[in-house]
Amino acid sequence: MYIVIAGGGQIGANLARSVHALGHEATLIEQRRGRFDRLEDEFEERIQLGDATEIHVLERAGLARPPDLVVAVTGDDEDNLIICQIAREHFGVGKVIARVNDPRNQHYFDLLGIMPTISATSIILAMIEHEVPEHGLVHLLELRQEELEIVEVQLDETSPSVGKRVDGLDLPPGSRLISVMRGGRASLAEGDTELRAGDQVLAVLERGKEDALRRVFLKS
Repeated sequence: MYIVIAGGGQIGANLARSVHALGHEATLIEQRRGRFDRLEDEFEERIQLGDATEIHVLERAGLARPPDLVVAVTGDDEDNLIICQIAREHFGVGKVIARVNDPRNQHYFDLLGIMPTISATSIILAMIEHEVPEHGLVHLLELRQEELEIVEVQLDETSPSVGKRVDGLDLPPGSRLISVMRGGRASLAEGDTELRAGDQVLAVLERGKEDALRRVFLKS
């Protein structure tokens, strides 16, 4: 597999090293001269100096082939959008991955159909919410291409679902329980599983069904 990694500073360099360690071919594009000079001896011909939003720089990195995958991990969301668009529309690259630095910009990537995307901020926020039970419903994973998401719900004694069996819940269409964590142990959410206060419930649901699911598990 041939991969082009655009920008990202240390993130891009570490990613390129990991890709090489897996036995794949990768070219790193670095815009800053200082970082390029520090990495040139290590990467040799596998690193290019330049702005990855410019077509001639991408051509020099080998997009004319085209590569199997382009990964845009710069610190600028606008640049990552442009890089992915050029890769797909100008060079015909079939697969792109984009870094989203500010989660508020995610909808721009969605509108342009750029997926999958990775947002370290969103991942860390989900981990923080996981440790704060007051949040109730926590987003764990979003499958954008499938338009599904996986959420975790923390039940307390006020939850309308406590004391009910899974097969007795009025779950919204397009949602399904995956598992129930109780006392540090997880089990599949079977129909006869009775929910209790303190349970952590994993569910998969279609996008846009969160409010309906929240009404099932959380006090209004």
